[in-house]
Amino acid sequence: MAVDRTPVLKRCRSLGLDPIYLGIDKKSTRQLKRANRKVSEYGTQLKEKQKAKFIYGVLEKPFRNYYKKADRMQGQTGENLMVLLESRLDNVLFRMGFARTRKEARQIVDHKHVLVNGKCVNIPSYLVKAGDTVEIKEKCKGSERYKGILEVTGGRLVPNWLDVDQENLKGVVKELPTREEIDVPVNEMLIVELYSK
Repeated sequence: MAVDRTPVLKRCRSLGLDPIYLGIDKKSTRQLKRANRKVSEYGTQLKEKQKAKFIYGVLEKPFRNYYKKADRMQGQTGENLMVLLESRLDNVLFRMGFARTRKEARQIVDHKHVLVNGKCVNIPSYLVKAGDTVEIKEKCKGSERYKGILEVTGGRLVPNWLDVDQENLKGVVKELPTREEIDVPVNEMLIVELYSK
């Protein structure tokens, strides 16, 4: 599996992204030492795509596949793309507050700690559907790891499209999110323009 080992705060600085969107509450005090160069239209579009890939932890090939799938769906391609990315299992776990970051959520899924509708799922890119129940396995619920996670994520706001019972580490996807409910600072129209060339 390919792993991005770039320091997170450094990457956030280069993309002009606040680390809070990744679930990290550290701040970098360093400033980018860049000359004020004019960025081309392509450069702006590419930056938006890299930002979306970085936030959701998706590599180029799967990201392109999400775009193709979003393009085939009804409605606007950009909005469909954001909804697909948001309905990934690792992202849903992160949104429910069962993981501090999306990377940790991915690891939790990989380690087979997650049940979707009572079945064990270990694929982070699994797309949840409206009505799906997502929970942590019974034998893992009592572990120190999840107590620590809930202490950190307890105050985090859970989106309206999810219904979460944090005591029992269980949640239900009430419906798939709309673009207005996705608080990610990405201009998806630029990504569509980039791929439609």
